[in-house]
Amino acid sequence: MPTVNAEKFDVDQEIKISSSRQAADLKNKIFSYIDNVIISQGSLTINAELVQVITQDKSNNKIYIAKGSPATFEQTLQDGSPINLQANEIRYEPDLNTVVISGNALLRQEGSEVSGSKITYNFETEYVNAESLENAKVETVLQPKNKTELPKKSKDKQE
Repeated sequence: MPTVNAEKFDVDQEIKISSSRQAADLKNKIFSYIDNVIISQGSLTINAELVQVITQDKSNNKIYIAKGSPATFEQTLQDGSPINLQANEIRYEPDLNTVVISGNALLRQEGSEVSGSKITYNFETEYVNAESLENAKVETVLQPKNKTELPKKSKDKQE
């Protein structure tokens, strides 16, 4: 059975979008998907309340801007572990291999978290850059590797 490395091929796979409603500005090449929006592409899934798909004139590349409270982005990495991002706005640019989340931005991976006002994630290189507003800080919470391996306390030993 061949090994699947879904994230390496996601940008080459078709993008499926489902929503409760759709609207289009054909002149400006902006398509809007409204309420219960789900975008899927390989192992990648975005959930949002509103998604606008903007086609750039010269390159014909598409930009997906998802908004929600929060909007979420999930993907399975090459090692099989999931990465989860959530924010008020998610800007997905498949042709640049990037996702930029902003507004209460939070990235979770294997129990660890990074939060800030803006987080940029390159899903090809798996590089993360987190920023915050002028008077705020980026926060990172790292979980020890052996935390999930701790034995469970027995219910018989209650005090």
